Amino acid sequence: MEAADESGKVVDSNGNELFDGDDVTVIKDLKVKGSSMVVKRGTRVRGIRLSEEDPTHVQGRVDGQTIFILTEFLKK
Repeated sequence: MEAADESGKVVDSNGNELFDGDDVTVIKDLKVKGSSMVVKRGTRVRGIRLSEEDPTHVQGRVDGQTIFILTEFLKK
């Protein structure tokens, strides 16, 4: 599934449109590059910010760190 369709919408793994400030849930355990941190499945990411350069990435805070997450691993 594409993260951004023809109209420029940013969507999660289920096809729901994402907006700045949304709260999302991680659907898969993810290793964070450059860190020993692992974001566990079910972790809540609050107040995401959409990336202007790449519609497949969103920025969010997890355990006090700001990270970029691919939208294919998120659900609203």
